[in-house]
Amino acid sequence: MSAQVAAQLVPAVGSPSTASVSAAAAFSQHTVGMKKQAGLFDIWTHSEQAKVLMSVAELDKTFLLVTSLPFGLGSNDVGLDRGQVGSSKLVRFERHGKRLFLVQENTRFIANSSNTDERASVREAFAGAVLWAGDILASENNVHLIDFSSFLLADRHGVADSLNRTRQGNYAVDEKRSAVLSQQAKSFPDNTELEALLTLAGAGEGQFVRQVAADAKSLRVHQHVSLIRLPEAYTPRVYHPGSGGIDSERMDFATPLADSIMVQWQLRHRLEKTDPNAAVSTVKKPIVYYLDRGAPEPVRSALLDGARWWGSAFEKAGFKDAYRVELLPEGVDPMDIRYNTIMWVHRATRGWSYGNAVSDPRTGEIIKGAVTLGSQRVRQDILIAESLLAPYGKSTDAEKKNAAEQMALARLRQLSAHEVGHTLGIAHNFAPSRQGNGSVMDYPHPIMGINSKGEPELNNAYGVGVGPWDDFVIKHLYANFPGQDEAQALAALRSEAKAAGLQYVADSDSRSPGAAHPNGLLWDFGADSMKTYDQLMTVRQRALDNFSTAVLPPQRQLGELEARLVPVYLLHRYQTEAVARLIAGVEYEYGLAKDANEGRVKAGTQVVPASTQRQALQKLISSLRAENLALPKNVLDILTPQSEGYSRTPEYFTGRMNVVFDALSAVEAGAAQSSLFLFDAARINRLAWQQSRDAQQLGVSELFKQVFDQTWKRDAVAPKVIAGEAVQLAANWVVLDAVLNLIDGARLHPQVQADVRQSVNELALWLQKNPGKGSTASSRQQAADLIQAYLRNPASVKLRPLPAIPPGAPI
Repeated sequence: MSAQVAAQLVPAVGSPSTASVSAAAAFSQHTVGMKKQAGLFDIWTHSEQAKVLMSVAELDKTFLLVTSLPFGLGSNDVGLDRGQVGSSKLVRFERHGKRLFLVQENTRFIANSSNTDERASVREAFAGAVLWAGDILASENNVHLIDFSSFLLADRHGVADSLNRTRQGNYAVDEKRSAVLSQQAKSFPDNTELEALLTLAGAGEGQFVRQVAADAKSLRVHQHVSLIRLPEAYTPRVYHPGSGGIDSERMDFATPLADSIMVQWQLRHRLEKTDPNAAVSTVKKPIVYYLDRGAPEPVRSALLDGARWWGSAFEKAGFKDAYRVELLPEGVDPMDIRYNTIMWVHRATRGWSYGNAVSDPRTGEIIKGAVTLGSQRVRQDILIAESLLAPYGKSTDAEKKNAAEQMALARLRQLSAHEVGHTLGIAHNFAPSRQGNGSVMDYPHPIMGINSKGEPELNNAYGVGVGPWDDFVIKHLYANFPGQDEAQALAALRSEAKAAGLQYVADSDSRSPGAAHPNGLLWDFGADSMKTYDQLMTVRQRALDNFSTAVLPPQRQLGELEARLVPVYLLHRYQTEAVARLIAGVEYEYGLAKDANEGRVKAGTQVVPASTQRQALQKLISSLRAENLALPKNVLDILTPQSEGYSRTPEYFTGRMNVVFDALSAVEAGAAQSSLFLFDAARINRLAWQQSRDAQQLGVSELFKQVFDQTWKRDAVAPKVIAGEAVQLAANWVVLDAVLNLIDGARLHPQVQADVRQSVNELALWLQKNPGKGSTASSRQQAADLIQAYLRNPASVKLRPLPAIPPGAPI
């Protein structure tokens, strides 16, 4: 504040300040006829004025700012879902002259020090941001009145950025077609909630916006802004990499020189016992989640049931009645930062669900849990179940139809628990599937079997309740340890979990096609990857043999048969990855040096035994053979082009036969699925290194010899396999394309690339010496020519990418 302004606000001794009186008059003049709401920030609104006035009483005092979307876009591919929350920003108001500035602090770089100058040196080293500046309309007793409308009318959530990032074009807010929703403005003691209607104008040429928008050139969304009082008196918990939690990370330049400059706090809700010394106690304020009222039955009950599973874990951690899930009360705004929400969100296509946590960037305390559940996923589950059970036909089999619906609802319960888990501060763990229902934080594949009639069954497709890993994580995140050293108590918890056989493999070690850990698997099931692979292949074959128009509900058009075929034909896709993970696979643990020194964690990696790797290779090669790729006659004879008024979607196989089902494209997708994992550069590099250390291990040359012997070099396919020669040739070409792309990808070590090139060259020589007959002869000659041309001059050959595989996840 300038000295001149400060002097104006100091009243003369013994008489009222005329400056204060005039300021007060000016203050009231700006708010005349407006409704005042007192709260964290006092606000003034008018039913006929699209603006919000706000008073700022404390300059330079930090608070949190969070944006969200009450109205979204409806596109899974773009994001921008209804109910989506943004990240929290630590902000404060500054006064410069006659204007207030809203300044964002850079919380990624700090100095947690009592030395003022040390803290300032870091703050001055990294850029903050000025989010907004506006004129002071009036001031009274150091309280400043501003019109905050222009802040609300700007794209604070990054809608335009999301559209641009997903290649939907350049959009910008059209202020003339945007408005502050003053009737939505609310202020409470610890938070102020504001909202605006934004119209984003653009060319409207993007595929995804045209798919969902009423007018792709004019996108209407609602933007919500929450201003939140900073939480106080919260004790953060140090993050541990073996805990299964989610961390909040920053660089602290004040840490001792021998310590890491990276400081990580565990994300978690505040949960305080009324009796801190009791083993089991009620809490001062329970964690409560509220389900979107837009979720219909029977979905609503399934989501409530699944989300409530976490209650048992909190009970085991010593918290009584500490966690609840309820239906959102009528009239409550789900965007209000005070409510943890589970939103049932509609999109044009199926897509991912999310669990996001708005947190205090200083401590990792979760302010709001925000779950987004995509409504179309449950329809995909029903589609898969119906495709396997075939409940329709001349008359509907009510028992099978009910089994399909019950499987989908069981999946919803698990999904609800899973996404709520993220908002409790829990990361994915993709290892517990080795123990059956080990954790809801895994991605579950429906457990399938064959019943006494020889038909696929799904009666126990998904587990019920949280698993032992989930119980452990809640204890590690939330439990308190009166009279004990917390670090030692948590270390003991981790040791107990390990002794119980609980293993943790996170996202970073599970999603890549070349991932190494054999237990970090998405959408798998079973303790033995190869045994489950055989089980799924049996279910797949029975489902293909039984495939008929009975998989399709009677009101659906015949062209949708292919959409039902896709998940059946590719039923083994995730278990194929599980088998591939055994090849050049290595196990390892997460932990700190202290954990290894004290014997809780073993440093280094353990290579999968050679015999297991060779068995896995044979399983994978079998998936590339015509016997497993060819479709039976009953499938080929009923697949029908799309009816008038319908069209193919990305859920179908790609085709090169116009409207007619392209069986070769399906075969190519199946072969690509296996090749994607088998010929990953990281896996091949590891394979070479493993054999260099242990000559008994599976090596690069052996792998390629086995693959080529059983694909390009194999004997003629038995006549009982429909179109066996054509099917095998289609798979062979995918294999060759994948191998050439592997060589061309510049990710192999030079000596490993030399081994692969040598194997491919030997294949070319064999193909020339063994031309075969008919179509096989043509393909062998072309393949030999392609290989030799590429090896002579890679730039002279345009390589084909792997065929497209229809999406499987999320299931």
